[in-house]
Amino acid sequence: MMFDRPLLRFVPRGTKINFMRGRFIGLATSAVLSVASLILFFHPGLTLGLDFRGGIVVEARTQGPADFNTIRAALSAQHVNAAGVQSFGGPDDVLIRLDTPPDSEPDHEARTQAMVDSVRHAIGTLPGAQVLRADAVGASVSKELFRNGMLALGISLLMILAYIWFRFEWEFAISAVVTLVLDLTKAIGFLVITHFEFDLVMVAAILTILGYSTNDKVVVYDRVRENLRKYRTMPLAELIDLSINETLSRTLGTSSTVFLAALPLALFGGASLSGFAWVMLFGIVVGTSSSIFIAAPLLLLMGEKRLRRDARPAARN
Repeated sequence: MMFDRPLLRFVPRGTKINFMRGRFIGLATSAVLSVASLILFFHPGLTLGLDFRGGIVVEARTQGPADFNTIRAALSAQHVNAAGVQSFGGPDDVLIRLDTPPDSEPDHEARTQAMVDSVRHAIGTLPGAQVLRADAVGASVSKELFRNGMLALGISLLMILAYIWFRFEWEFAISAVVTLVLDLTKAIGFLVITHFEFDLVMVAAILTILGYSTNDKVVVYDRVRENLRKYRTMPLAELIDLSINETLSRTLGTSSTVFLAALPLALFGGASLSGFAWVMLFGIVVGTSSSIFIAAPLLLLMGEKRLRRDARPAARN
């Protein structure tokens, strides 16, 4: 008998929280945060990673805590003008950034390789130091990668719109896509504030967030559609509240599972994975809350008259 019911429920069965009472506060708060994120996007802007900015990135490890003055002196001895030398990960991990020669120069590739070799040689002069990784991306390639990344985000939103429009009515589709755009702007604001580098890894993180958030909204919308057929005369605001409460335990359970799975990556994943994981954690929180406080109120505002109007004739049959 102990397995007849789940050991943990995030909310008691029969919970009746009136979410729609605060719908205007939720929409206003989301709008303010999204506008602020857009302002941050233009100033100071995203910190572009190597994929989108172009340049050379060299990861090195020193013997003991890194001495940045010694590293800069070694680079200067090899006539290398580093754009940035900083710590990342542990105290013995060093990240060196350099600007690549212009793509228009005929010997661009040879000069880029020569710069990488000079950095390797400079690091090799330090006792016990070694180069872990060296990557170079030209300006023209970085522009193409940036364009393709933005195209991927745009196409994903269009495909989500088409999918939800095909599966539900147009009110559901528009509400979901508008909510996803608001989630996307908040993720951009988070990237600006945290100074995580925006590269192809972050594009993958944002696409993952959009997919997760879409799934979360589809669960709520499915229950709304079921209840529209079940409760023909119930006001739409009450019906949406009922649907959210019925799916709330499942929503919080799924979100908590994904959150706890991503948390170790954020804390112990190192420089290559921690940024991805932190953006994922932020997206999980925003996506879950927006399903309740943004997507549902938008559906109420857009479909209150038509969804109930379509339901009443069926109730008389």
